[in-house]
Amino acid sequence: MAEQKWYLELSEEGGGSHKFYEVVVTDGEMKVRYGRIGDKGQTQVKEYATHEKAVAEAQKKLKSKMKKGYEEAVMGVRQKRAVTRRATESKKSKVKAFSPIIWKFATGTSTFGIFVDDTSVWAGTQEGRVFRLDHDGKVRNQFKLPDGVKCIVADDEWLYAGADDGKVYDLSTKVPTVAYEIAEDVDIYWIDINDGVLAISDAAGNVAVVNHEDESQWSQKSKGSRGWMVRCDEIGVYHGHQNGVTMFDWEDGSELWNQPTRGSVLFGWQEESTVYAATAQNEVIQFTKKGEKGKTYKCDDTVYSCAAAEDGKFVFAGDNHSSVYCFDENGERLWKLATQCGSALSMQYYQDRLYIVTNEGTLAGIDVSESAIESAMAGKAPKAKEIKAPSAAQAAQVSDTVETVSDAGDGVIVECYKEGSKLRVRVISSGYQKKWNVQFPKNIREEGARYVVDELRESSRGGFYRAAGEIRKLEG
Repeated sequence: MAEQKWYLELSEEGGGSHKFYEVVVTDGEMKVRYGRIGDKGQTQVKEYATHEKAVAEAQKKLKSKMKKGYEEAVMGVRQKRAVTRRATESKKSKVKAFSPIIWKFATGTSTFGIFVDDTSVWAGTQEGRVFRLDHDGKVRNQFKLPDGVKCIVADDEWLYAGADDGKVYDLSTKVPTVAYEIAEDVDIYWIDINDGVLAISDAAGNVAVVNHEDESQWSQKSKGSRGWMVRCDEIGVYHGHQNGVTMFDWEDGSELWNQPTRGSVLFGWQEESTVYAATAQNEVIQFTKKGEKGKTYKCDDTVYSCAAAEDGKFVFAGDNHSSVYCFDENGERLWKLATQCGSALSMQYYQDRLYIVTNEGTLAGIDVSESAIESAMAGKAPKAKEIKAPSAAQAAQVSDTVETVSDAGDGVIVECYKEGSKLRVRVISSGYQKKWNVQFPKNIREEGARYVVDELRESSRGGFYRAAGEIRKLEG
């Protein structure tokens, strides 16, 4: 039977969506391909009993897309363009005192993603490179993802990178795997995660929450577009956008409060009882999680990023003139220093150090202890240790193959099975809830295959397990 093909595009002005959607039906097979215009995109294939049923399903999908603004187009007319990114114009700081940088690591390109814990400092670049360093600046390992990294977030012992290809990658094992595949019509700006449930903000000002199987829990249109801030906890989702900060209920997405800001929110930070919004109007604004406006921290230029010490004892900010600031808990500015390495697009505080990643492609560790700052203000900043990135050839890349073993040993056996059109994973080993599914990498699932995982952990809310440690495929 002859092949039938449909091709749609959605291309918005001003840096909005620039995507395609193609459907091909051959006999009873329907193949859907989608992604950014000019890219290969992702492909999904589904079989139907007859050609007519496949065509009917294709028509439903096309109709749905056209309701969202997609139109018929000719492939190749529109050209690929850069993905949506936050404007990062950066100017030299006018401050003469320099930050006491301990070490500087050259990532190679503009860098947004950062995460810091007891042992490691992580950075993710717009070229998709992810580096893990120790607190002395030594590179411990690196990954290469298929697209640029927007942010790096942690959820207990799991670490995730949100990327420009619409996927969220698990960085917790030797090789990165696909943990979440967000719908192709969501232009992700930022993500956060709590107990395996993902919160997403996008270019249009939408907020969505999806569970461990990428199934939507709820989606809401916020009070403004360009939502660069999303933070979440077990109570709610805190969304910073063009017009302020809005909180949504974690369970059902109902709006709990909304607070306007004088300028667009460009970054957000949260502590146990407060959230901080970095704005384009030279301010970091504190809100309680009940929606009450707290302190305002005044900077001299547009604030790209912010962070806080525990309970807000100190609040830090980075502006678009390559300066960093520190305020006390009452909002009084304690100091402002030049970074010498660009504007801080993201930052995190940890044990008397402020770690920043910049538009110039630097990951820097700054000593913000009282003695170090006093010396820096007096013009006695130390000479920073310069560290170069290792060869990209050494980076671990995403792979669909896993090590094969013939014996499970002390591991836990799980099995991949098909439920409707979805591949899911359940536990086979005894001692576990048999009706619960397992959060498991998307890109290595194979129907009927069995795998051995080091450990299964029950989610805090219950209802599903999370695979921890290494994963191997079980033979036979």
